[in-house]
Amino acid sequence: MCLIPAPGHFGALTGGSPLSTTVPSAATPTATAAESSDQLLGRILSSLEDDKAEDIVTIDLRGRSAMADHMVIASGRSARQVGAIAEKLADRLKHETGRSVRIEGKDTGDWVLIDTDDVIVHVFRPEVRDFYQLEKMWMPADALGGLRADRAREAGMQLSQ
Repeated sequence: MCLIPAPGHFGALTGGSPLSTTVPSAATPTATAAESSDQLLGRILSSLEDDKAEDIVTIDLRGRSAMADHMVIASGRSARQVGAIAEKLADRLKHETGRSVRIEGKDTGDWVLIDTDDVIVHVFRPEVRDFYQLEKMWMPADALGGLRADRAREAGMQLSQ
C-alpha cells in the first residue's frame, strides 16, 4: 500500500505544517548555523595569511555601510599571485562553509574583488593598490595615521637592511 499525500500536505507526514516554506539543503547553512561575519572574517584572514598575502588591512564597516560588515585589503606580489590568492580563498570558503562567492577581476590579476556578502575582500598588485588608495577612502582618520606610521617603520626597516 502506498500513501500519497494531497498536494501541499507533506507536512502531515512529518508532523509539521503543510509545505509553504523552502527547506534548506544540507550544503546551505541555515540562518542559525551560518557563521557570523566575524567568524567569516577570521577564515578569510587565515586564508590570506596562508597564501602569503602582504599588507593585510581590515576595515570595520558596521554602522558605516550597508554593503558588508568588513572590508579586507591585501596585496600580492604579482598578477599571478593575486589571482591565485582569490581563487584559493573562494575554493576554501566553498569547501569549508558551502558559501559561494562572487569574484571580479581575476583574469587580469591587477585588482581582484571577492564578495562574500558579509566581507568584501580586495586583493591588489602593490602599484594598483597605491594608485586607488582604498584605505584612505574607507578607514577612519585616526586609524589611517597609525597605518601610515606602520608602513613608514616597515619601509625604514627595509632600507636599513
